Amino acid sequence: MDRFLVRGLLGDSEILVGESLDNLARYLPEKNVFLLTDENVDRLYGSRLPDFPRMVMPVGEGSKTLDTAREIYARLVELAADRSWFLAGVGGGVVCDVAGFAASTFVRGIRFGFVATTLLAQVDASVGGKNGVNFSGYKNLVGTFNQPSFVICDPKVLLTLPEAERTSGLAEVVKHAAIADFSLFRFLEENAASARGLEPGAIRRMVLDSVRIKSAVVSADEREAGERKKLNFGHTLGHALEKVTGKSHGEAVSAGMAAAAGLSVRLGLLSQEDADRLTNLLSALGLPLSLPADPVAVADALVRDKKRTGDSLDFVLLSGLGKAVVRPVPLSGLLAEL
Repeated sequence: MDRFLVRGLLGDSEILVGESLDNLARYLPEKNVFLLTDENVDRLYGSRLPDFPRMVMPVGEGSKTLDTAREIYARLVELAADRSWFLAGVGGGVVCDVAGFAASTFVRGIRFGFVATTLLAQVDASVGGKNGVNFSGYKNLVGTFNQPSFVICDPKVLLTLPEAERTSGLAEVVKHAAIADFSLFRFLEENAASARGLEPGAIRRMVLDSVRIKSAVVSADEREAGERKKLNFGHTLGHALEKVTGKSHGEAVSAGMAAAAGLSVRLGLLSQEDADRLTNLLSALGLPLSLPADPVAVADALVRDKKRTGDSLDFVLLSGLGKAVVRPVPLSGLLAEL
């Protein structure tokens, strides 16, 4: 097992890569624990979870709302929970986001931790201390910065993932490689079939390197004042496309990365050869390079992006494979990339 430490303003977070779901109880208090999971995880792994009060939420992005958080609050109130309680989220990115948000806001904050059960959650969503819910269909519009006490990344649970969940996680691995680690990028190029098939060696490399990259960035810039903005590569357009098209997070981010690479070339920051390597890798991993979308609807989503300042957005571009830069880009320039 490999351990990483993310240092936050309100506490540190330990990332446990290779730890087993079966050992969750070792990291929890003996009492006053509330579990949050979803229907799929409960069906597959519910019998292996510790015997604490549990809420099972519906699967999918549609559950990432204030209504779900309100239901968690109600359950905790029924249990007479106070600040000594601990909330454990066992699931993918949606479960982790909602669990972290509810824990951070109930009685002004209780401790929480995650078992990340999807590739997306293990390489990205559960690491870093961003917790939030969607509002009126807009991604993560309401949220907090607060670190989980621990994140367990069990590689064996990934073997039950459907294809769509695998590709969503692979998009985030490509993102980390593209912005910060050329050696990981080259590994993905040379081992695309193994990565797509989630072979054990590929899983270990992808999760370890992604956690190493993200934990280093977050420890240096927890609240996204500078360096952490680079983790948004592909996400500015990606979140807008996700809302408008209804496609998965990974598909939308992949299209967002392809568009960002194209814009990087047109701005003279990235060579066409490197942009082609990125798009070829995305295709090899089964990810799309574009998504048909209504430009007016996309523009409306971009206007509501948290990173907007006036008529421009802080946008992540590439100056090389493994090298990212953040530049203000007019909204009109982003729409031209669709």
